Amino acid sequence: MNITLSLTPIVSLIAGILILVMPRLLNYIVAAYLIFIGVVGLFNLSV
Repeated sequence: MNITLSLTPIVSLIAGILILVMPRLLNYIVAAYLIFIGVVGLFNLSV
Protein backbone atom coordinates (compact mmCIF):
# COMPACT_ATOMS: atom_id res chain seq x y z
CA MET A 1 0.00 0.00 0.00
CA ASN A 2 1.47 3.33 -1.09
CA ILE A 3 0.50 6.53 0.66
CA THR A 4 1.36 9.76 -1.09
CA LEU A 5 0.97 13.13 0.56
CA SER A 6 1.05 16.44 -1.19
CA LEU A 7 2.20 19.54 0.59
CA THR A 8 -0.61 21.93 -0.41
CA PRO A 9 -3.42 20.26 1.61
CA ILE A 10 -1.15 19.98 4.64
CA VAL A 11 -0.25 23.67 4.44
CA SER A 12 -3.90 24.67 4.11
CA LEU A 13 -4.87 22.46 7.07
CA ILE A 14 -2.20 24.04 9.28
CA ALA A 15 -3.26 27.51 8.11
CA GLY A 16 -6.89 26.75 8.96
CA ILE A 17 -5.99 25.55 12.44
CA LEU A 18 -3.85 28.63 13.07
CA ILE A 19 -6.69 30.90 11.94
CA LEU A 20 -9.06 29.16 14.35
CA VAL A 21 -6.60 29.48 17.23
CA MET A 22 -5.39 33.02 16.50
CA PRO A 23 -7.81 34.94 14.26
CA ARG A 24 -5.55 38.01 14.35
CA LEU A 25 -3.05 36.13 12.15
CA LEU A 26 -5.56 35.81 9.32
CA ASN A 27 -3.94 38.41 7.04
CA TYR A 28 -0.45 36.96 7.45
CA ILE A 29 -1.56 33.36 7.00
CA VAL A 30 -3.56 34.14 3.86
CA ALA A 31 -0.70 36.16 2.41
CA ALA A 32 1.85 33.41 3.12
CA TYR A 33 -0.47 30.76 1.64
CA LEU A 34 -1.04 32.78 -1.53
CA ILE A 35 2.69 33.39 -1.94
CA PHE A 36 3.35 29.66 -1.45
CA ILE A 37 0.74 28.67 -4.05
CA GLY A 38 2.05 31.31 -6.45
CA VAL A 39 5.64 30.09 -6.18
CA VAL A 40 4.56 26.47 -6.64
CA GLY A 41 2.52 27.42 -9.72
CA LEU A 42 5.16 29.72 -11.14
CA PHE A 43 7.99 27.22 -11.00
CA ASN A 44 5.68 24.30 -11.85
CA LEU A 45 6.81 22.33 -8.81
CA SER A 46 5.07 19.03 -8.21
CA VAL A 47 4.29 19.48 -4.53
